[in-house]
Amino acid sequence: MKPASRAFKTNATRALENEPLQRALRGIKYGFVANRAKARASLPEFDRLRDEARAIKEHTLAHLDLYLEEYESKVIEAGGQVHWAASADDAREAILKICRDAGARSVTKGKSMVGEEIAINEHLEAAGIKAIETDLGEYLIQIRGEPPSHIIAPAIHLTMDQVEADFRNIHKNLPPERILDEPGQLVAEARAVLRDGFLAADVGITGANLLIAETGSSVIVTNEGNGDLTQCLPRVHIVIASIEKAVPTLEDANTILRILARSATGQECSTYTTYSTGPKRPGDPDGPEEFHVVLLDNGRTEMLGGAFHDMLRCIRCGACMNHCPVYGAVGGHAYGWVYPGPMGAVLTPSLIGIDEAGHLPNASTFCGRCEAVCPMRIPLPKLMRHWRMREYEKGNTPARYRWGLKLWAFAARRPWLYHALTGLGASLLARFGKRRGRIRSLPMAGGWTRHRDLPAPQGKTFQQLWRAQEKAS
Repeated sequence: MKPASRAFKTNATRALENEPLQRALRGIKYGFVANRAKARASLPEFDRLRDEARAIKEHTLAHLDLYLEEYESKVIEAGGQVHWAASADDAREAILKICRDAGARSVTKGKSMVGEEIAINEHLEAAGIKAIETDLGEYLIQIRGEPPSHIIAPAIHLTMDQVEADFRNIHKNLPPERILDEPGQLVAEARAVLRDGFLAADVGITGANLLIAETGSSVIVTNEGNGDLTQCLPRVHIVIASIEKAVPTLEDANTILRILARSATGQECSTYTTYSTGPKRPGDPDGPEEFHVVLLDNGRTEMLGGAFHDMLRCIRCGACMNHCPVYGAVGGHAYGWVYPGPMGAVLTPSLIGIDEAGHLPNASTFCGRCEAVCPMRIPLPKLMRHWRMREYEKGNTPARYRWGLKLWAFAARRPWLYHALTGLGASLLARFGKRRGRIRSLPMAGGWTRHRDLPAPQGKTFQQLWRAQEKAS
């Protein structure tokens, strides 16, 4: 997927005017948000587990080279192979070579955000290998030719009517008189259509939520079982994962899993939590003959120990975007690349550069809900402020913002001038909104007052109250 993050403002405007999208987005707070709140309330030790999970990831990142080497040795010991990919190009070529060596004509895929990051489907298709998405949400956006709009619910932007129309348009071989007015009927049709793809695939590709150094295992969490079929039925199983997914032990993985599903969907655990360790062994009734792991760096090493180090703790639960008012208003496609919402506003500039993604750190109200619900306690608003500062230092912000900040700084360094100007401004705003107690229209602030009222100042300013208190004391 070619980044289009620079078009965020245009994308957001279109999203706000898209009525089907707005109807689809209204369900977020009644689903993910409410379910997470219930799951958290039912687990008294939830916050303690967050602290433990954060400590696990911090320890791992501090010794990442050692744990990745241990993971590789365990994968080899189990009969698998590890392929190191410094860039997206390296990862694509490694996967293509494995597929060609296997004589693959078709590949099934489980949901993988890293797969989206490296655009592996397009690469395989260009080489004549058919790639079939098997996660229902990913399948829906694949047949529509769209990227995912959410990292755990790729098709959250679609209504049921849109899905029905797409199925009738794509599945031409099925009876036109069939009834598709319930979710269960749509799921059953997708299952039937995908079954042939599962059976015919030569290679299966999955992502990984965690990589366990102690055992050389990869872990995926799913609710549909498609991941299990993707990695068990084909002759070759490829795991594609970024290097920060490593954890030291099985116990560490289980600690993180206890907060992952609760934060993502509000479940105690996902329907399927699958551990994969190497190819099938003698006597195993099923499983792949070959097991490959492609470990992707693609900019992660540069983040280690730097200003955006904390972002490497992310476990891709999606809680930040579920609770973000900006994401809830415009959806994921407005962000223009693979990772949307607050986590995308931090991660995307780290991976593709601030020149391409400069708008994203500004797509925030800084309400702090993303940090409050993050299971790994990532200070997302702080990291977005870092990106805003870097954007300003590079001169990428509009001239009016830079001049506005310079004027503010000039006044702020002169308290007498700052107090005089703020006092005058507060007085004028108070008179302007005196009749209603709020301001419905304000010159040079139409972007705010077009959509919401601005309360008129009342009473004395903070500085005036402070000075009065000092005099009284």
